[in-house]
This record gives sequence, C-alpha cells and structure tokens, in this order.
Amino acid sequence: MIRPIYLLGSEVLKRKAEPADLGTGEELKALVNDLWETLAVSEGCGLAAPQIGVSLRVAVVDGDVMADVYPYLKGFKRTFINPVIVEESQEKCEYNEGCLSVPGIYADVVRPARIKVEYYDGNLEKKVEEFDKFAARMIQHEFSHLDGVLFTDLVAPVRKKLLAKKLQRIAAGKVATRYNSKIK
Repeated sequence: MIRPIYLLGSEVLKRKAEPADLGTGEELKALVNDLWETLAVSEGCGLAAPQIGVSLRVAVVDGDVMADVYPYLKGFKRTFINPVIVEESQEKCEYNEGCLSVPGIYADVVRPARIKVEYYDGNLEKKVEEFDKFAARMIQHEFSHLDGVLFTDLVAPVRKKLLAKKLQRIAAGKVATRYNSKIK
C-alpha cells in the first residue's frame, strides 16, 4: 500500500524508532512492502519507516534510481530491519544530500566513507555487510531517520542558517510535493 510521506515538522521524524518485532512476520512484511511501494512512486533512493509514520527500525534503499550517475548501484536494493552500524571508517566523505521528508532542500553532509552493518533482511535472515561510496551514503541517511535525525540536522551551521526560512515553510506545510505527503 502506498502511504503518505511525513514531512519536516512531523513529530515521528524526530523520535528514535523502536526495534521491530521479528515475531510479527506478516505485519512486518506488510510494512516492508509498503516502504517499497511508497518509495517506487516517490522516485527516491531510500525510505525509512518513520517517514511513513511508523516509528520502527526498518528502512529500504534502492540504488537503481542513481545507477545512471553511479553505475555500480545498478540492481542494488536492500531491506534493513533493526540495523546496527558495527564499524565505520575514519575516512569521511562529503555528498550533497536531499530527502523526501525535506522536499526541495539539498545540502552537503559529511559522513563516514565506509560502514559495516549488521541487520535482518526482508526474509528475516541476519546479515553482516560492508558498504562504501554512495551505497554507504544512502544507508547512513536512512539510518539517521531511525535515530530521529534529518540530514538538515547534520549540515554546517552557516548553511542551516541560510536554509532556515525554507525549512520553516516546509514545517508549516507550505510546500508542494510530487508524491502524497503530510505533516503530523
């Protein structure tokens, strides 16, 4: 089911999400399906459960939408349930990020260049995987949502000050999106 994407100003986006109960099989699979369906129509490269109003530690990423810029992402799709970053590189990298919950805003964010993640996949199988480049970026962005952190919380203070009025407009609901969205 396609769900509305919650925008900046929604309380659920600022809350640390709870671990998903792996014993709720069909319910959890339905949430994962809803995330994939909602992501597909919104044309983003990742989506976390809090962005559709569900405060659980579940996220999906789809590199296919970025494959024309980053060919190595062709076919890269992951479902993350109760993910934990168990290792991150000292090396950092900076990318310009955007977010479906903060439409029309883009800003440079510094994050670790490589990460190692322990998680359950969509089949509830435990995995440990390492990611780098833009895959690591997409994943860390979605994991930030699980901790109640938006990418705009991580930008340089000067940049955040420059974005303040635009962010206030979004939080007040004065924004148009090409996908179903809401503030709650």
